[in-house]
Amino acid sequence: MNTINLLSDTVTEPTPQMRTAMANAQVGDDVTRDDPTVNRLEQMSAERMGKEAGLFIPSGTMGNLLALMCHCARGEEVILGNTMHTFLYEAGGAAVLASVPAYPIGTAEDGSLPLHSIQQAIRTKDIHCPVSRLIILENTHNRCAGVSLSAVYTQQVADLAAEYQLLLHIDGARIFNAAIDQQCDVRELVDPADSVTFCLSKGLGAPVGSVLCGSSAFIANARHTRKMLGGGMRQAGIIAAAGIVALESMLDRLIEDHLRAEQLAEALRRLKGEVIAKVVQHTNMIYVYLHENSPINAPQIAEKLRFQGVIVGVTGESSMRLVTHYWIDDAAIKQAIKAFRSIL
Repeated sequence: MNTINLLSDTVTEPTPQMRTAMANAQVGDDVTRDDPTVNRLEQMSAERMGKEAGLFIPSGTMGNLLALMCHCARGEEVILGNTMHTFLYEAGGAAVLASVPAYPIGTAEDGSLPLHSIQQAIRTKDIHCPVSRLIILENTHNRCAGVSLSAVYTQQVADLAAEYQLLLHIDGARIFNAAIDQQCDVRELVDPADSVTFCLSKGLGAPVGSVLCGSSAFIANARHTRKMLGGGMRQAGIIAAAGIVALESMLDRLIEDHLRAEQLAEALRRLKGEVIAKVVQHTNMIYVYLHENSPINAPQIAEKLRFQGVIVGVTGESSMRLVTHYWIDDAAIKQAIKAFRSIL
C-alpha cells in the first residue's frame, strides 16, 4: 500500500532531475563567495523577486530572523499577525536572538492585517514605549488555510509603513503559490517590500534551503549576520543545485497542487455531517474542522487514516490540515478520498 503523505509540503523529496543536478554540481566555499552554483542560485532568486541581491540560507526561519536582526536595532519593535509563522513557530528567535519585541495584532480570515490595526499598533514617540520599526506579512498565510495576499493590499501596507518610516518584510515561504493564486508575476507581490524570504524546500521540492532577497546593502549585512548565527556554509552548491532546478522547472506546476487540493476539499465537503463541520481550502492547503460534539476527534481520525496509508496533520482536537505537493498525484487524491469515506 502506497503512503499518501498530506502532512505538509515540507515532506517532498528531491526530484530525479534535482538528484542528477546535485550529483554534478560545481562547488566551492560559499563563505568566501567561491561556490558558483550558490552564486547562480542567489542571482536567479534576486531576479525572480525583482530585488538587487539574494542570500542562500538553510531555512526560512533563519531568513525571517535575519530580516529582524538587519532591519531592527535591539529593542525596536516588529508589528505582525498573531497567527503568523514568525510569531508562533520560530521558537521565539525574535526575542531571544534579535532582542526585538513583537506587537502581535489580530489576523483577519483572509490572512491580512487590517490597516487600522497596524496603524493603531504603531508607537508614538514616548520614552515609555519601544520604537516601531518593522511590519511583517505572510504570503501565503499558513494558519488561514493557505490564503494569498494581493499586490494591492501589500502596497497599501507598504504605503502605511512608509508614512511612518517603517520597513516591510514578507515571509514568502510559499510566495510562488500566492503568485499562481493571484494570477500575477511574483515580483508584483513583493515589489513594495524591503525584504522577502521564500522556501525552496516546500512546494518547490528541493531538499533544503531558502533564499532571502533585498537590496545589496541589506544582503551584505544579512550575509555577515548569517555567519554570526552559524549559517555560513561551505560546498553548499550541492544543495543549491536542487534550488536552481526548482526555480527552473517547479514553479508553473504549482497550479496542479492547487487543483488537486480543490478536488480533495470538494470531496470532503460532501462528507459534511455529524463529524465534519467546515472545510476551508486555498492554494495547496485544506483545513478540516469538526463539530464540537463530533463522536470522533481529529487525532482519532488521523490514526485511522494512517492505518489506511494516509497521513494528515492534526492542528487541534477538532481540526486537521492537509497539504498537496509534487508527490501527491491524482491517484493519491482518490486514495485519500476513499480513506476518508470509509471512516466518516
